[in-house]
Amino acid sequence: MSRTARSLVLILLLAAESLGAQGASTHPAVFRWEFIYVAMPIESAHASTIAETRDGLVAAWFGGTAEGRRDVGIWLSRMVDGKWTTPTEVLNGNQPDGTRYPCWNPVLAPWPDGTLRLFYKVGPSPARWWGMVSVSRDGGKTWSKGERLPDGVLGPIKNKPVWLADGSVLSPSSTESTDEPSRWRIHFERSADSGRTWTRIVPPATPPGGPEINAIQPTILKHPGKVLQALGRTRSGFIFETWSGDGGASWTPLRLTKFPNPNSGIDAVTLRDGRHILVYNHSSVGRSLLFVAVSSEGRAWRRVMELETESGEYSYPAVIQSHDGNVHITYTWNRHHIMYVALDPARLR
Repeated sequence: MSRTARSLVLILLLAAESLGAQGASTHPAVFRWEFIYVAMPIESAHASTIAETRDGLVAAWFGGTAEGRRDVGIWLSRMVDGKWTTPTEVLNGNQPDGTRYPCWNPVLAPWPDGTLRLFYKVGPSPARWWGMVSVSRDGGKTWSKGERLPDGVLGPIKNKPVWLADGSVLSPSSTESTDEPSRWRIHFERSADSGRTWTRIVPPATPPGGPEINAIQPTILKHPGKVLQALGRTRSGFIFETWSGDGGASWTPLRLTKFPNPNSGIDAVTLRDGRHILVYNHSSVGRSLLFVAVSSEGRAWRRVMELETESGEYSYPAVIQSHDGNVHITYTWNRHHIMYVALDPARLR
């Protein structure tokens, strides 16, 4: 990209940031809506993740020339004194033999020991990548060298893991085969020893009397008792769901919901008041409509907010609730930027 083109992109981004801030003010729940950064030394950014530490919020994403290029690494920014720090590349796909592979889909996960873990993938493609993990002991300021997860363990594939009442952790994961066309299958990775060992759990991909559902990138919601619900991306034009009544040990066959899905990632979170928030592209084709929906029981949902409605790509949301009760959302903005939205869920009624 030429210097003139870069300058034009920067001007457009600044204008869009101003328009976004004005649009956000129209919804009473939103109190912050901004780009995490304005200028960066890379051309493409995608697949953000966000987490809270004792020192504040941390956001990460993969970025480089373009998705799948060898220069794509994991970039990170922290919120310090109310402002996002200048993003830096904290991890890459360099191998001992000098080869470099692209990085993919980082997932930040606070751990009970006070550390912050960053799961990510490295490899030439989603069908041939492997799982990696890095650890920060200072709230995301510095990171350990990435370590490869055990064979067969990919870690959370796009969305955050959840901690269960029995102290175990459940990671939503999935695979994409090397077949043509590729077969997509979700699974869950459960650890009862804080991540030292993992057990793989695979829900049936075929609903009763129906065809197999190709699905990836689940997100997990928690219901009373041991009931869990997972939602995620499919090739079928709609979001899938599967349920567990035993804390994730077994799951129902996948079924399609009435929520449209344009073959794009979603995310969801269970709030402390028991409600569930879903962030998704409200379309079966294209990633331009990004909405927020709320449910009290995970079956009947009500759309409560339009994050994006203009043409463009607004995708791959991540959503969490912080200790003060506020909800924080990040998402890809036209593959050039990561947008951050903060809202008060009490005003989403």
